[in-house]
Amino acid sequence: MLSKKTKYGLKALTYIARSEEDAPVQVSAIAKNENIPQKFLESILLTLRKAGILGSKKGKHGGYYLRYEPSEIKMTDVMRVLEGPIAMVPCVSLNYYEKCDDCPDEHKCSVHKLMVEVRDSTLKVLRNTSLADLSNIDL
Repeated sequence: MLSKKTKYGLKALTYIARSEEDAPVQVSAIAKNENIPQKFLESILLTLRKAGILGSKKGKHGGYYLRYEPSEIKMTDVMRVLEGPIAMVPCVSLNYYEKCDDCPDEHKCSVHKLMVEVRDSTLKVLRNTSLADLSNIDL
């Protein structure tokens, strides 16, 4: 299940991408228009800034802005920053692999085989989806 953190992060990124102005977008505007608790949103945006997806500007006309074109921001990157591993079980994770304690041979494990398929299908969708796709922005 998608966490609220990730859902709100995607909504905020989409809002910023749709912003008509070149100026940074204020947290309060995102929170109000996307119905996201402002304190929680501040934490999410800070995480995205630390990951290099967003930039920020302080001051009266400050806020957050995308550091890349929306077409260059892939959902795999956003999901890994906000959600963590994409794989549902650690034994099939590409970036966070861990052997399962309860499985003597993962190559014979029916759950492992299924989760590899789920991971690969999920990765295909996320790799082929950019922020521009979510935002309905002309490429």
